[in-house]
Amino acid sequence: MTYKSVKGYGGWAQLGFLLLFTGVGLMIAAFFQFAVGFTLIPKGTSMLEAGDAMMKAMNDPKNVNTVRVMQVVSTLLMLALPSWAFMRLCHSNHWLWLGFSRYFNVQQIVLGVVLIFCANMLAQPLVDVTKYLIKGMPGWIKSADAMEKLYNDQIMLMSNLTGWGEYIIAIFIIAFFPALFEEMFFRGAVQSTLHRWWKNHWVTIIVTSILFSLIHLSIYLFLSRLLLGVALGWIFYKSRNVWIGVFIHFFNNSFALTQVFYLKKTGGKIDTSKLESDLPWWGIIISGIVLITVAVLFDRYSKANANTIRIKEESLYAQLNPFGNIAASSNQNSYN
Repeated sequence: MTYKSVKGYGGWAQLGFLLLFTGVGLMIAAFFQFAVGFTLIPKGTSMLEAGDAMMKAMNDPKNVNTVRVMQVVSTLLMLALPSWAFMRLCHSNHWLWLGFSRYFNVQQIVLGVVLIFCANMLAQPLVDVTKYLIKGMPGWIKSADAMEKLYNDQIMLMSNLTGWGEYIIAIFIIAFFPALFEEMFFRGAVQSTLHRWWKNHWVTIIVTSILFSLIHLSIYLFLSRLLLGVALGWIFYKSRNVWIGVFIHFFNNSFALTQVFYLKKTGGKIDTSKLESDLPWWGIIISGIVLITVAVLFDRYSKANANTIRIKEESLYAQLNPFGNIAASSNQNSYN
């Protein structure tokens, strides 16, 4: 039977609403960025010169606090707000529909952190793989280099890690809020919806991970972020709890940010594509073995909480839609 949401919407309708809300969020975010950027340019700047003037103003360190607020609000509008609107329209106002639940334990967090750390180790060689795949494509290489430079410049501006105070601010702006909003959208809204619809967890994890990697706009790091997205997607699939992914994603962002802070303090050159250490072949093998072992343990420690969340979802569905499509409850069961 066809899966339907609490309010009776099928898979295509839910996907359409999510795309619609995301598009609206993007437009609102773009308007907000333009409005804020316009306040930063000198008075009397012509409309023809406004674009370049805005870019210059946003790259000016004196405007870094404004850019930080703009970045957080824009991400909220592009990812979190569409997820919330989708939840309210297709299901209800209960945050459980986006995977927010209090049912998780310390073991899941610790094992998840170790798992994502190992995934990072395995992801580093993928940067070299990407560079090898595009080495005969000058156009791609030029675009990749330009995108990496822009990304590095944005990270340096956003972090502006001149001291411990700036570091603490960056922890929230660059590490926590992106982790919260991205997990809410990609795992809580996209992955959960596609899985209940398609009933194939690996396909939904991979599709969601591709989208997750694409929004970061990096050619060199595309495969690396794809692998990390798969790891985060698998963690959500096994735990049914988006908070675990948020904590792990936050750790991953914080670890990278701390590396940037250290390099800034020591005067080292910052290249976001080289923040992970190069591993010898035996290090990669060990990381893979540890990752598999930790994944088995994570699955074991997640079963009880995941089952509790499943029961809560089924109970909530029956409460909100007692005459709804019984297939929806079956799809909830298939999630683990």
